Amino acid sequence: MDEGDRFSELRAGVRQAILDRDGVTDRASRRRAYEGEGTPGAIAEYVATVQRNAYRVDDDMVKAVRQAGLDDDAIFELTVATAVGEATRQYDAAMAALAAALEKRGG
Repeated sequence: MDEGDRFSELRAGVRQAILDRDGVTDRASRRRAYEGEGTPGAIAEYVATVQRNAYRVDDDMVKAVRQAGLDDDAIFELTVATAVGEATRQYDAAMAALAAALEKRGG
């Protein structure tokens, strides 16, 4: 197995662990976070912030998510789902751009 195949296998395993295994949060919530969405309100705002500007997550935002009913384990799961989902989209876009550039170049 070459490195590319191994990397694809590892990525698939991470995705499966986030989306298909049992957790504190339900699978639908993790899938929404992975896709960059969240339950409307504080959770959606939190997911959007993690997705676009994670450095802007602050204590007040975490407090609002807790008040919306999430504990620390649930916040962690949604954070990981959001971050991995966004990283996956960015990686896929970069690989598509690279493939297009190589194709345009002729090799």
